[in-house]
Amino acid sequence: MKLTVVGGGSTYTPELIDGFARLRDTLPVEELVLVDPAPERLELVGGLARRIFAKQGHDGRIVTTDDLDAGVDGADAVLLQLRVGGQAAREQDETWPLECGCVGQETTGAGGLAKALRTVPVVLDIAERVRRTNPGAWIVDFTNPVGIVTRALLQAGHKAVGLCNVAIGFQRKFADRLGVSPADIHLDHVGLNHLTWETGVRLGGPEGENVLPKLLAEHGDAIAADLRLPRVLLDRLGVVPSYYLRYFYAHDEVVRELRTKPSRAAEVAEMERNLLKMYGDPALDEKPELLAKRGGAYYSEAAVDLAAALLGSAGSPYQVVNTLNRGTLPFLPDDAVIEVQAAVGPKGPLPLPVPPVDPLYAGLMANVTAYEDLALEAALRGGRDRVFKALLAHPLVGQYEYAEALTDRLIAHNREHLAWA
Repeated sequence: MKLTVVGGGSTYTPELIDGFARLRDTLPVEELVLVDPAPERLELVGGLARRIFAKQGHDGRIVTTDDLDAGVDGADAVLLQLRVGGQAAREQDETWPLECGCVGQETTGAGGLAKALRTVPVVLDIAERVRRTNPGAWIVDFTNPVGIVTRALLQAGHKAVGLCNVAIGFQRKFADRLGVSPADIHLDHVGLNHLTWETGVRLGGPEGENVLPKLLAEHGDAIAADLRLPRVLLDRLGVVPSYYLRYFYAHDEVVRELRTKPSRAAEVAEMERNLLKMYGDPALDEKPELLAKRGGAYYSEAAVDLAAALLGSAGSPYQVVNTLNRGTLPFLPDDAVIEVQAAVGPKGPLPLPVPPVDPLYAGLMANVTAYEDLALEAALRGGRDRVFKALLAHPLVGQYEYAEALTDRLIAHNREHLAWA
């Protein structure tokens, strides 16, 4: 089995490598190719990757290259984890929206739109090259904004599934608090990427006992603290929202916070510099503890599980993925990309039935889906008016004066990445 990671020079990659090494019985990788245009980073990450494999007794071959076509040739699956513009672009995404009183964040709001505009054309070019070289390969997208990028891939006819680590993070934390194995936890997870709610926590599978009320009653304070939302809100909702919902439920509070502290991008950039120094140490043969602060917790387990299921190796029978709606949520278009539990196999994901969704959540999902429609149109066709309309539609923007000012700033800060600008 051959897997290719595009963006293999990312500081995330050792997390992925560690999962491939530990879970080799689930996903028996014979060749792993790391593709990246940055040779210095690739050398450091590739060296550590080989040492991790060696220490854990994995006899798979790790190849590093900057040649995308060669890297994806013959691959069974291609994982996308790239960042167009690097941390410098992320720094911009997190700062200029604050000038207009809007959240600065890399996956939602105006910053998320900027990232989508930079990313979608690049990912589609990569996917076309994968299709020319190896049309049977699955594409697993971990590149944000996952929902919009996955929809672009599916709309273009690619064999693609979107992956996010939010659900697996909840699964692990809930299992720990309940004193059970993560495999015993099945989440009633519904929404769009980075706009999701856990409406049930079941023991043993989709038909198992719902222990969410017990979880909230006994651990509500800790869960609320993790989300940085009031306990009383969780009690009133009776669900556990993704931590990204804080940008919606406490928007003004978040803006005030972001204006008074360094950006997350600045923190991550410093962290990456330290991680790359560590990766260059020939004595290091395991992922360093600092990597846990980088983000992407449990990404490797989720990626291994998904790839194994898609390739018919093993994998959990049910997994949370980003895939086409196709009637699963009747209040959204069939071609919307939703994030839900699905039965995953070699033919792809098949969403499980979802009970009727409370209008409180369905309304916001419909609003953000409409924004994603307009965002994808802007990413594919360009133009100031399309950018403006997408921003006006976003519930974190919504006012024409903000949308006008944000459009100007978005284009000014991203001109080098926008072919039409």
